[in-house]
Amino acid sequence: MTLKIFDLYETGEVKVEDPGLKRYINIDSRLVLKSHGRNVEKFGKTKINIIERLANLIAVPGHRGKKHRRITSWASGKYTKNMKVILKVLQIIQDKTKSNPVQVIVKAVENSAPRDEVTVIEYGGARYPQAVDMSPSRRVSVALRNILHGAADKAINKKKELSTALADEIILASQGSNECFSVVKKNEAEKQADSAR
Repeated sequence: MTLKIFDLYETGEVKVEDPGLKRYINIDSRLVLKSHGRNVEKFGKTKINIIERLANLIAVPGHRGKKHRRITSWASGKYTKNMKVILKVLQIIQDKTKSNPVQVIVKAVENSAPRDEVTVIEYGGARYPQAVDMSPSRRVSVALRNILHGAADKAINKKKELSTALADEIILASQGSNECFSVVKKNEAEKQADSAR
């Protein structure tokens, strides 16, 4: 007997198609997705299930860079509260797409993970933008963050619930739609990197 995520979703047939991200997107079958912060080590994030990583980011949807732009009453950092949102999201995705929601999330992460980004190098007192390749671990982190930022922008101070907004964002990202915030951010990052080569 194989374990299912939340005893509902099978991960046996879920495939990561992007060869660069295969080792970095964890889809291990576990009944309860709670690592208790045990994976604080090099490449520790790769041991945390992708759905748990998404749930952990729900706790801070207002963060942009170093600033916490928006404060909400519902994103309190409580594990059960975050997981309730995730369960609702998975249910909405399953109802709308009629497919395994874990596979949809994996596809969304693959489609919204940028390959290049721009960093600033200092040379002789002057600063220049320089295009660099993104590490696979960072690609996954940035993709998850952008998916959540897109959903939070559509939900905070609006009539839409976060669970509905997040489900819509994930579905659009899995289709590679240009209406999706995370896909637009990915394309922007890659364009900036191309111009800084």
